[in-house]
Amino acid sequence: MTGQGPRKAVDGGHSGARLLQAREFHESARSLVVLAQSKSYNGAVTLMVTAAIAYGDAITAHVKGIVNKQDHQNAPRLLREVLGDRLPDKQGKFFRKLLGRKDEVNYGARSTTLDEAQRLLEELDEFAAWAEGKL
Repeated sequence: MTGQGPRKAVDGGHSGARLLQAREFHESARSLVVLAQSKSYNGAVTLMVTAAIAYGDAITAHVKGIVNKQDHQNAPRLLREVLGDRLPDKQGKFFRKLLGRKDEVNYGARSTTLDEAQRLLEELDEFAAWAEGKL
């Protein structure tokens, strides 16, 4: 598995458990955005990133019994490897874009605005609907 990034084999129940986690992170992010009581929505974006990773894990666990391990930047590549042409470009691009925000929102000084968070949440909603359709 050289060059494929860190991954691990998982059992049959992993997909459902990760899907449940994805939904929980997604709804927590939605709550923060809908309440709109912050000056920064970095926390909401962090939850969106975590939700997207969990949706991706649910799919790869369901289809091939493997998940990405540790290196989240490789998660879109594993999803592409597992799904091939069944991964729409729009969803692959969104997944990479959202994961690209991970370090910025967790460790950077720039704050995410409400408008940005709302746009990302709409895109995550589409990604989630697509992901759930694959399970």
